[in-house]
Amino acid sequence: MFSPIRIVMEPASFTLASHVVIFIAMFISPTMALVVALGTTLGFFIGGFPIVIVLRASTHVVFALFGAFYLHKIATQRLSAAKMRLFSFVIAVIHALGELVVVSVFYFSGSISPAHLEQGFIVSVLLLVGLGSVIHSMVDFEIARVIALPLRKTKPVAELISKC
Repeated sequence: MFSPIRIVMEPASFTLASHVVIFIAMFISPTMALVVALGTTLGFFIGGFPIVIVLRASTHVVFALFGAFYLHKIATQRLSAAKMRLFSFVIAVIHALGELVVVSVFYFSGSISPAHLEQGFIVSVLLLVGLGSVIHSMVDFEIARVIALPLRKTKPVAELISKC
């Protein structure tokens, strides 16, 4: 409900820390990641946001599940700082691709404001949504990492966040 910094450059919008809960959920478990991603999508829907934003949020299920599955099923040991940054980048690219698909459908159907269609596909969609989502995702991931990983030292949370 609290959005400290929000930047809207349609068709893109970026709210600092908006993905932090999804990333923290990824550190906990695949099930938690799925529930949180679905919950945030439902929240956008109930909140009356435009359908393009609701559908963009729904794509978070993909990167959240992939990321959580990797952290809990594939990574056999704690990730080094370098591997954690690489993981963040890969997750960010998956995140951006999902949002690019949704926004591209709306762009090519003409459902995006005519003023933004004039900027062209490369600026409006690839740069603002695609590259913007990668950067935004990596910043939010780092915020989540800084919050979640120290929590491993507390006993109840340590059982949840064991491999990260």
